Amino acid sequence: MSAFKRAPVTGGPPRQNKLAPLHSATMIDTKPVLPAEIISTILDYLPVSDLLRFARTSRRMLEMVYDDTRWVQRLQSMGCWNENEARQRFEDARRKKWESQKASHEAEAKRVGIGVDGINGNQREGKASVTLFDTGLEQQRQRRLTALESTPHSSHPDGFSAVTLSPSEQRVNGTFTTPSARDPGAMLKILTQVQSVRGHARQEYGRIYGVLGPFYFDLARSKSHSDPVIFRAYRDPEQQAQMLAQLKVFAKSDMAQGWQQREEKLDAIMAIFENAVLREFERGYEDGDVQGRMKKYANVLVTLNGGQAGIELFVQKSPIISERGKLGNPMNCLNEASSGNISLGPSHDFFSSLSSALNEQAHIIEQIFPDPTNVVIPLLERLGEDVIAEYVTPLFDEAHQRDIESYLKAVSGLYEQSLRFARSLDLGTTPREDALFQLHEVLTKVFEPHVDLYLQEELEFFNKRSDAEVRSWETKLSEQDASTESYFMSNVNRQADKRDFLTSFRKVVMMPVNVLPSIPISSPFASSKPAVTQASVANGSIDTSLNGPLQPPSRSSTPASLGRSSTPLPEAPTTELAAKTAIMNSKLEGIRSLFSIEVALNLVHAAKSSLERAALFVRLGGQSGEEAREQCETIFVLLLQTLGSRHIKPGFDKAVDHLSNYNPREASEPSQPGVTPLVMFLELVNVGDLIQQMVDVFYAQELVATKLTDLDDFLDPAVKEKKRFEQMLDERVAAGLNKGIDVLIAEVEYICATTQIATDFNPGASGDANGQVIDISPSTTALRIVDVVSSHTKMLVGSTDKNMLDVFNQEVGLRLFSALCKHLKRQRISVDGSIKLISDMNHYFTYIQTLKNADLLQYFKALRELSQIYLIDPSHAKEMATIIADADRFYGIFRAEEVYEFAERRADWYQVRKGVERAMYGIGCVVM
Repeated sequence: MSAFKRAPVTGGPPRQNKLAPLHSATMIDTKPVLPAEIISTILDYLPVSDLLRFARTSRRMLEMVYDDTRWVQRLQSMGCWNENEARQRFEDARRKKWESQKASHEAEAKRVGIGVDGINGNQREGKASVTLFDTGLEQQRQRRLTALESTPHSSHPDGFSAVTLSPSEQRVNGTFTTPSARDPGAMLKILTQVQSVRGHARQEYGRIYGVLGPFYFDLARSKSHSDPVIFRAYRDPEQQAQMLAQLKVFAKSDMAQGWQQREEKLDAIMAIFENAVLREFERGYEDGDVQGRMKKYANVLVTLNGGQAGIELFVQKSPIISERGKLGNPMNCLNEASSGNISLGPSHDFFSSLSSALNEQAHIIEQIFPDPTNVVIPLLERLGEDVIAEYVTPLFDEAHQRDIESYLKAVSGLYEQSLRFARSLDLGTTPREDALFQLHEVLTKVFEPHVDLYLQEELEFFNKRSDAEVRSWETKLSEQDASTESYFMSNVNRQADKRDFLTSFRKVVMMPVNVLPSIPISSPFASSKPAVTQASVANGSIDTSLNGPLQPPSRSSTPASLGRSSTPLPEAPTTELAAKTAIMNSKLEGIRSLFSIEVALNLVHAAKSSLERAALFVRLGGQSGEEAREQCETIFVLLLQTLGSRHIKPGFDKAVDHLSNYNPREASEPSQPGVTPLVMFLELVNVGDLIQQMVDVFYAQELVATKLTDLDDFLDPAVKEKKRFEQMLDERVAAGLNKGIDVLIAEVEYICATTQIATDFNPGASGDANGQVIDISPSTTALRIVDVVSSHTKMLVGSTDKNMLDVFNQEVGLRLFSALCKHLKRQRISVDGSIKLISDMNHYFTYIQTLKNADLLQYFKALRELSQIYLIDPSHAKEMATIIADADRFYGIFRAEEVYEFAERRADWYQVRKGVERAMYGIGCVVM
C-alpha cells in the first residue's frame, strides 16, 4: 500500500455536516390539544355570537360550527323542526336532481348521437361505455371550494348576516337598524315560517335569532317591567302576548352561561303581563261584557300561555260553582219519602237544573274562548268535585244510617240519573266523545269511593232477604201443618187423646178402607183427581174405577199460594180414627208443597233487583268495574246456593223420605188411581224443572246477554255454580225416581196380589169349568198395571232430560218384568186359562213398545214366548220339553231351569211332569 496522504484544503469555508440542519431543527406537534368530541361539546354551550367568532379561527372549526346537526338540535329544542318534513324535502330534492341529470344526459346524447346509456348507435349491444370521471361535476366542486376560500371572513352567507355581535342591534341589507325598523307583523310569525330542510338548519335558526335575539337579550337586561323594547315596539296586548310567547319558545334554545337568570327574568315579565290581563278579564266578567273585554283578553291569555289562568278564574266565578246551594237539598230525597224508602224526584230535579245551567255556561264559553273544549273539561272536573260529590255524599251517609234498602236504592238510582245527565248535555262545539269521556272520569271519581261499601251492603242485603224468604216459607209450612192437625183433632174426644198413639195409628192403617170416611184434602197444586162433593156421595155417583188412565198435571200448572188451598177446610172429623186418616192424607198432599215456585220466583226477582243495581257500576271500568262484575256473579252464586241447598234439596229429600215410607197396603184410598206419593213427587219434579228453566232464562238474560259472565269460561264462578246446581237437581230427581220406581213396583205387586183372582188363569178352579165362556181380553189386573205404570212414565215427558227419562223407563220396564215373573210363579195356569195369560202378556208387550227401547223389548218378547208353554196340551209332553230346553226361543233371557220352574205352575203339571222330565233328563228310562 502507498503511504501518500491528501493535503488539507485551505482558503475556503469549512465544510458542514449534512445532518446538521436536522439536528438543529425542533419538531412541532400539530395535533390539537383537545379531542374533537370535547370541542364539539364546548361549542354547544357557547353563545351564538361566540360561535361565529370561533368559526373564523380555522376551516376545521368552521366545519364544526356549521355542522347541520348542531343547528337542528337547537330547532328541535324549540319544537320547530319536523323530521318527517325534512326527510320528505330531501327525497323530493334528490328525485328532482336525478330527473334533471337524466334530462341533461338525454339532451347531450341527442346532440352527439349517443344513446342515453352511453352506447353509440354503431356499437354492438352489450358493450356499454363507462364514465370514470365526470368533468362537469368536478368543475362545480372546484368552483364551490374557490368561492369559499375567496370569501372574506367578515361576511357570513349563513343566515346570520343580518345579526351583529351586539345583541341590541341588527343589520338589514348591510345597515344596522333597531328591531322596530322591521315589519312587526312578520316578526310575530317568525316561528311559524321555519322550514325543515336538511343542510339549511343553520340558516333557519339564523333568521329566528335575527328577529327574536335582540328582544330576548334586551328583556334580560331590563331593570323593570316597563324597560323592555317589546312593549314599545308593540302596543296591542295580543301582539305583546304573541311576541312574549315566541320569546318563551326561543329561550329553550338558550344554553349559554346565564340562561337561568335570563329565563327567570322572562318568566317574571310574563307573570306581570298575565296578571294585568287577568284583571281586565275579571272586570269584563263583572260587567258582563262577554263579546267585548272578556273575549279580547281571553284570546290574549290563550296566546300567551294557553290561558290556564283565565280558565281557572272563569270556572271559579261560574254560578254553577259559586251558587251550587240553589240547585237542591239532598235531604229532600229522604224527607219526602216514606219510612224505609227513598224518593228520587228531588235528585232528578237537581240533575235537570244542573244540566240546564251547564248548557248555558257552555254557550257562554263558546263566545269567549277560542277553544271551548279546554274550558268545558276543567269546568266538568270542578263540577264533579264541588257540586255532584257534595250533593250525593251526605245523602248516602244519611240513607246508610236510616235504612240499608234506601241506601242501596239511593246509590244505584243517583248513579243512573248521573248517567242520564251526562247523555242529556249539549255542550255546543265541544266534541261529544270528549265530553262524555270526561264526564265518565268525573262520575267515576265521585262514585268510586262509595262502590266498595255499596257492593258489600248489596250482597249482605240479598243474603238476608233470601234467607228471610226461605225461612218464612218453612215457618208457614210448619205452622200450617200444626194448625191442620189441630183442626182435625179439635172435635175428637179428649179422653181418646190419652190413649196410646201407636194403638190409634194401627187402627187407622189396618182397618178396612170402606169404613174410613172420605175426607178431601186440598193441594197447593192443580189436583188431577176429580172433586168429591157431598152431593155426589149422597147420590152414589162417585167413580171408583181404576181402569181410566191417570192424567198427568200440566207442565204450566203453577202452585197456588203458600196456603194448602184457597177453599176452606172441610168439617173437622169427630172421631180419632177419622182425624188420623185426615192427617195422613194431609201429609201426603203436602209432599207437593215441600218447595214452591213462588218462593223461587221471589228469590229470582230479589236477585234481579240486586244484580241490576250492581251491574250499573260495571260501567265505571277499572278495578271498581271489575269488582262490580264479580259481585254480580257472587249474587247469582248466592241465589243458586239458597235456592238449591236451602229450598229445593231439602224438599226433594223430604219427598224421597215420604216415598221410602209409603206402603200401598196401608194406603187410605185404594180406589184412587195412581200411586199418590209418586204422582206428587213427579209433580214436584215438574216444579223443579220449571225452577231450573227459570234459572236458565235469568242466567242468559241477566248475566250472559249483559256480558257480566263468559259462558265459555268453565272456571268462571257463575258457570261452575250453575253446573253444580243442575247436578244437584239431577241427583235429587234421580234419587227420587229410584225410590219412586220402588213405590211403583210395590203398587204393581199390590195390584197383582189383590186383584188377580184364581179363575183368571185357571177357570176350572171354580168347579164349573164346563159352563164358562173363555174371555180372550186382558185381565183387569193387567189393564190396571199398564194404566198405573204408563200414567207415571208419561208424567216425566218434557219435565226431565231425555237421557234420564230413558234410564227411568228402562228401569221401570226391567222391574216390571221381574214383578210379573214373580207374580207368574204364584199362579196356577190351566190350558184354558193360558188364553187370558197370553192376552195379558201381549198387553204388556204392546205397552213396552211405546217406550221405544229395543233392549227392553227383548225381555217382554221372551215373556210372551214363555206364556205359550201353558197352551200345550198335556198329551204333548215331549214337545213341551223341547220348547223348555230351547234357550234360543227365549232370546237368552231365560235358562232352561228357569223355564222349567215356570212350567211347574201348570194346573196339570203333575200329569205331564213325568213325560217332560223323561224327555228333558231321561228320568224313568231303563238301561238294557
